[in-house]
Order: sequence, then structure tokens, then C-alpha cells
Amino acid sequence: MNQNNLSSKIFIEIIDIQTEVVQQGIDLSSIMDLVTRRTQHITNADGASVELIEKNELVYSAASGIAEKYLGLRLNIENSLSGECIKTRMPLISNDIENDDRVNKEACRKIGLNSMIVIPLICRNDVVGIVKVLSANAGHFNDDSIKILEFMSGLIAAAMFNAISNGESELFHKATHDHLTGISNRSLFYDRLRQKMSQASRKKEKFGIIALDLDGLKEINDNYGHRAGDAAIKEAALRISKSLRESDTVARLGGDEFGIIVGEVVARNDIRLLIQRIDFEITKPFEFEGWKINLRASIGYALFNEDGFELEELIDKADKSMYEVKRARKGSGNVL
Repeated sequence: MNQNNLSSKIFIEIIDIQTEVVQQGIDLSSIMDLVTRRTQHITNADGASVELIEKNELVYSAASGIAEKYLGLRLNIENSLSGECIKTRMPLISNDIENDDRVNKEACRKIGLNSMIVIPLICRNDVVGIVKVLSANAGHFNDDSIKILEFMSGLIAAAMFNAISNGESELFHKATHDHLTGISNRSLFYDRLRQKMSQASRKKEKFGIIALDLDGLKEINDNYGHRAGDAAIKEAALRISKSLRESDTVARLGGDEFGIIVGEVVARNDIRLLIQRIDFEITKPFEFEGWKINLRASIGYALFNEDGFELEELIDKADKSMYEVKRARKGSGNVL
């Protein structure tokens, strides 16, 4: 890399980020999350995102800072600075949103940003998405910011090149599925949750969200090693998946956390019965390399329309329900 005018501190930090990316292997979703967070930090921005092209839309596939709450959001490519960036295949900077006709001013005001940089994400000579940094302050970015972002987009593009073998459709799959378990990842969970909420609002349907934490993972790692911990996570994902219908979605949200979208719910008891079925499957005997390991999970839920209509409200309700179960278990030893 040509250091050019970048300070030694920033240059060293970029090298550190590159090392971290290499350590992630071919886990594309983790690499995008890592680069997004570190890009925001190194440019002193208020937010950052990686948005991938899926058909005619851009999907927020990794996000940090003020962009984080938009994870999984789909936006039309047209009539935006992002769309212009994709067409021209060139980095674009807007340091004064209110006086820039290329941007969607209404969307920018909603997020609370006044300047941004958008850079095309190019893999195998195709533009597959964009990398973006955002600031609440006008005039925040400069030429050094563009150099930093170009390098970061290059890191992601290299990771994409290593992770795929059959083009864009597989690329989107790799970017939206958990590398360890093969199930949906956090970005795809939020993407499908937003779509399900929109559908349920139009048709006045009910659906459920389940929050699940795999209990005792630290003890498994400490007693049997991290390979056993990974095996436990994979086994839990498999057992949860077997308990669900085709219309449901299970995702690994990070670490030992799972989220489930229950597509068809008539009554509250439906989701309670499903939770009992999932719990029964998870607590079945599990063996790893001759060791008998106990698997357990704390499980909570929320129902769309009965417990809330907004995304953050439903997630919060499901999480609180799960933590109530976790606290009750610690106090009494009961599973549910």
C-alpha cells in the first residue's frame, strides 16, 4: 500500500485491520462487520455501512454507529448518491447534504447525517455493492478519508473473491449466512424481519419473534476447548432448525445468541408450544469426541401486534422475556 499523506498512526491502524481480516479467514459476514466498525473509527465518523446489491435494491448487510439500526433495510438503488456511485464506479463525496442534489435529502435528514462518502465495492470486475461512511457534521471528510475508505473496500472485495466461486448469487448467500452454522446471520434476520413486519401490517397477521441464548457456552469452552464450543453452537443450530417449519427463519445473531422469526402464529399458545419443542430438542444428550455435554437454552418471545408493532420494540420485548427465563432458571433450576 502507498502510504501517501496518511499519518503513521492511521497507516499502522490500517495494517492492524488487515491482520484482523486475515484472521477471520473466509467468514465474509464477520469481515464486513469488522471492517465497518473499524472504518467508522478510523475516519472518526458517526456511522458506516456495507450495502450489497440484491436485484434492484441495496441491502444494509453490515452497519455501525448511526447506521446500525438500519441493518437489513432495503433501499431502491435509483435516485441516490449510492446509485450514482454504482453507475460511475467512482468514489463520491458529499460534504454538504443540504446543498447536494445527488442525495436523497429526506433519507439523510431521517438518519441525521450532513456529509458522507460512498465507494463502489468491486469484485471480479462487477460492482456488487457500496461501502459508506456517514457524519452528522458537514465538511467532515477529506481526501485522506477517501484513501482510507478505498483501502477498506479493497479488503472486503479481497475477502469476497476468496469466499465465492460462482458469482453474485452465491456472494449474497455467503454475506448473509453464518460461516460456522450455515444458518442465516444477523443482517439476513433483520432483512426478513422487516419484510415480515411489512407483510403482517398489510394483511393484519400475527407472527412471533423468539430470542434464544445457549446457556453454559463459556463453561463448555473452558472445560472441553473451543472446538467443543463450536460443535455445541452448530448442534444447537441444527436442532433448532429441525424444530421449525419452512416458513420460519432461524439466525445466529452472534456468539451464543439466536433469533427466530415464527412465520405463522394464530394464538400465543402456538409460540409457547414451539418453544417447548425447541427446548426439548436442545436438551437431548450431546456427545463430542467421547465427552457427554449438556446443552441448555434460555428462550423468550414476543408477538407482532400484541407485544408491539415496531422492530426495536419487538426485539426488546423478546430479549426481556428471554432474560426473565434466564434469571428464573438461575434462581430455581427449572428449564422453562
